[in-house]
Amino acid sequence: MVIAAHPDDIEFGCAGTCAKWARAGTRIVYVLVTSGDIGSRTPDYTRETLAALREEEQRTAAAICGVHEVVFLRYPDGEVTPSLALRKDLIRLIRAYRPEVVIAMDPRRVLVGDDYINHPDHRAVGIATLDAIAPSAAMPLLYPELGEPHQVREVWLQWAEDANCWVDISDTLEIKLQALLAHKSQVDAATAERVRLWAYEAGRRLCPAEAFRVIRLAQVPHDGDLRNEAATLATQA
Repeated sequence: MVIAAHPDDIEFGCAGTCAKWARAGTRIVYVLVTSGDIGSRTPDYTRETLAALREEEQRTAAAICGVHEVVFLRYPDGEVTPSLALRKDLIRLIRAYRPEVVIAMDPRRVLVGDDYINHPDHRAVGIATLDAIAPSAAMPLLYPELGEPHQVREVWLQWAEDANCWVDISDTLEIKLQALLAHKSQVDAATAERVRLWAYEAGRRLCPAEAFRVIRLAQVPHDGDLRNEAATLATQA
């Protein structure tokens, strides 16, 4: 499960990894907390028409990566807070889909270089995601009406500055960029080339990569499932 704030956050952050996992047969679901309904400075859209367009773009981008389950929670863009209501919505989805791994937004990332302040929705969604996972979704006495408890095994934080895991996306970089370019209302070819450069920078110019901070919350049984598969997909620090 990937939980992000806006359409295109996944493509900027972890679409190469998702495409790689999808190729390996992994079931993946994208959860978008907003539909990006204020994500334009032009007067060509209303919030409603922009939201509809960006949802369509996100579904197209997901399909390019081999992901066919996309959930939109439709919280107002630009107004997300780590509220109890959002936490409960995420707990409900975690318990319904029962993911082994959740890719989340790093809520600690505020100032990025000297020219960018991380979007408040990114931070709010990151906090709400972590709060939903640990310990809430796993606690049977907490919100039993939201479904059977589920323990997420690993959390992968995208855009983390203290990464401890790098996924080689040599085989899926072009897929990632195609998916990114599906967000036609947001991204142009020059932006895609910047993302290509960022991927090579993440891979220390040895290969294109996506970097994550991985937090392991539960051991994986030695039965040939996630950890054995992950060892073929990522190089651990």
